[in-house]
Amino acid sequence: MSNTSHASNSRDSSEESNTSKASEEGKEPQRRKSLTPMEVVRKGSAQFVELTGLEAESVSSFTRTDDGWSLEIEVLELSRVPDTMSLLASYEVELTADGDLAGYRRVRRYERGRADRRSGG
Repeated sequence: MSNTSHASNSRDSSEESNTSKASEEGKEPQRRKSLTPMEVVRKGSAQFVELTGLEAESVSSFTRTDDGWSLEIEVLELSRVPDTMSLLASYEVELTADGDLAGYRRVRRYERGRADRRSGG
């Protein structure tokens, strides 16, 4: 009877050991809830505004990338009177998969009242 009990205890501790090894080795990583698109947009634009001090007008695009997310944020760079002469800019903002700011760069600058030129027309 004592052998049966000892074998059972040995098996239990062996199973616990294997489970903890699998967790440590990353074979069964715990999955974190992925961010929704709205959470990504809110978190990314808030971090960008806080870092740059620029006033965000809108998020004109966002896409999932291999490393996280990419947003294009339209910002007011220089306020002028009349408002149609104000300078706006588009910034490409890179976020990690967790929605943390990884980098940004200005991709274009334009007057509010000017439409984009179409190519080929």
